[in-house]
Amino acid sequence: MQIEKTKFEGVFILNTKIHTDERGYFAETYKQEFLNKHIKKINFIQHNESMSKIGGLRGLHFQKAPYQQSKLVRVVKGLVQDVIVDLRKDSPTFGKHESFF
Repeated sequence: MQIEKTKFEGVFILNTKIHTDERGYFAETYKQEFLNKHIKKINFIQHNESMSKIGGLRGLHFQKAPYQQSKLVRVVKGLVQDVIVDLRKDSPTFGKHESFF
């Protein structure tokens, strides 16, 4: 797994290494110990999965303390555009956004 920083503090892109052979492929998509060591201790308490049709749009998610959540997005097939907006008033990137494909 490789970590790519974004312009936002606390937001990273995790690139998964995919191992292929004649049987198919294997990828380690999540490893708590790796994230604890290289990013910070993250306690994922919920895992959701969805499938969207071409042109589908999912909603904006925002939680205030103490209900804030870390978000892990994984694309299994196709392409997704994920847009983040920094709404942390004390952040140097407050009000800025970044888009990822």
